[in-house]
Amino acid sequence: MRDVLVVLIGGTSNVGKSTVAHAVAEKLGFECLTTDGLARHPGRPWRTPEWEVPAHVAEHYGSLTVDELITSVLGHYDRLWPRIEELITTYAAEGRVAGLVLEGSALWPVRVARLQVPRTAAVWLTTDDAVVRARVHAAGRYEAATGAERRLMDKFLARTERYQTLMIDSLDRLGMDRIDAGGGRSAAELADSVLAAVDAQNAVGRSSFGR
Repeated sequence: MRDVLVVLIGGTSNVGKSTVAHAVAEKLGFECLTTDGLARHPGRPWRTPEWEVPAHVAEHYGSLTVDELITSVLGHYDRLWPRIEELITTYAAEGRVAGLVLEGSALWPVRVARLQVPRTAAVWLTTDDAVVRARVHAAGRYEAATGAERRLMDKFLARTERYQTLMIDSLDRLGMDRIDAGGGRSAAELADSVLAAVDAQNAVGRSSFGR
């Protein structure tokens, strides 16, 4: 691998970013962080045995249209970007020993494309909407959920799918690398694909690998 100290892994919710990022970090001996740890936007609107949906999260998904949800989350990512860029710059600094794998939906392609930070690479994960839908349905126990709970999950999925469509359009327009995370490949196999793309990049997020 060339002298990359920061690997960015973007993608929509529930595409597998966190799992793959940890596998990449383990292979490289890098630290692994998520943009959600910097400032979290309203998260998943389904309950688990350990977690109840906060009222403000239910209201967020229940009251906004899909267009409004997209505007809200992209606005959040815009506000978060200076902190993300500062983190990337810190880890990419010359003389830094430990590198960073940073994952998150907040890694919006247009922002990353403008980065002027050396020793940085970026790859996005994509997958079929059906894969994301199945994961959310399983996590939220959709079949056993109430009608109100299903409506919140449906709205979350609609936003997630719209986000991915917009993201892919942006990636393809900018000529940036994306990898299909479907097809039943393991996290280790996807991590190898990420590292192959990183090796092929001659600018942040750009090679001939992902197209």
